[in-house]
Amino acid sequence: MEVERKNGEEKYAADIFSIKEAQARISSFIHKTPVFTSESLDALSGRRLYFKCELYQKGGAFKFRGACNAVFSLNDNQAAKGVITHSSGNHAAALALAAKLRGIPAYIIIPKNAPKCKVENVVRYGGQIIGCEPNMQSRESTAAKVLEETGAVLLHPYNDGRIISGQGTISLELLEQAPQIDTIIAPISGGGLISGVALAAKFINPAIRILAAEPKGANDAAQSKAAGKIITLPETNTVADGLRAFLGDLTWPIVRDFVDDVITVEDNEIIEAMKLCYEILKVAVEPSGAIGLAAVLSNGFKKNQAFKDCSHIGIILSGGNVDLGPLWESFESKDDD
Repeated sequence: MEVERKNGEEKYAADIFSIKEAQARISSFIHKTPVFTSESLDALSGRRLYFKCELYQKGGAFKFRGACNAVFSLNDNQAAKGVITHSSGNHAAALALAAKLRGIPAYIIIPKNAPKCKVENVVRYGGQIIGCEPNMQSRESTAAKVLEETGAVLLHPYNDGRIISGQGTISLELLEQAPQIDTIIAPISGGGLISGVALAAKFINPAIRILAAEPKGANDAAQSKAAGKIITLPETNTVADGLRAFLGDLTWPIVRDFVDDVITVEDNEIIEAMKLCYEILKVAVEPSGAIGLAAVLSNGFKKNQAFKDCSHIGIILSGGNVDLGPLWESFESKDDD
């Protein structure tokens, strides 16, 4: 789904045309998510913040946009045998739901250590779960086996132009809802979200700044930007389970050319941002979804003169699929006292 840029420069996997096509294709299926503001968080950050609440998207995360666009882009012959993916969470649920809406099977390869709440979402939407070991080799080999058995279409969680285009519809909405935004901060992992967001936002406003937020324990994107090539890590270590993937060959060129900087934060900063989202915004956000707020509140952002002109900041709260079991258990234990 590559579209050549008019100036003859490098082709990217998506562009404003494919993103607008995605918006037309999925608009009747998705939620147009709200934008929240908070004077308390504005005061804490010293900026005006606009929270794009993708945790209110169907499936509880932004991933439904891309999955829906990909599933409804398939022709009837392609779709008939179903779709398959390997994912530890939100893309799995999103694809299962999109497939359910189209009336086709979804085969979901899920690592055995995936969060319980995310696995339950896949079951809720009728996806057929196939377990695998928690490493990329097992995920890909299991997917290849199921692919051979079923003839289903493999839809990658992020390294796919249709997925990137679907995620880009966030920017179309956000900059219509809050056109004064001069900076957007989004989480980065495989790069599907921020690639779509950056392509659409930079078309609407070429001067807008696009910043990625990344855990220090999974800082491959920051290293990649610094090195000018894709860097992968031998292991990742972060509470943000949705941010442990590495950039793909389709997302990397967009991240390289359209993302202005990567801000890395510690896990304790992510957890504090989650707490603020719960206590002030009154939204249940997962660690990956809270990282944009963590970035804005970090010393690395506040003290960096390069960001002093970032005054109206859009923050994408990317998802809210967090296992709240320990929270409910804590209330129950208090009742027992």
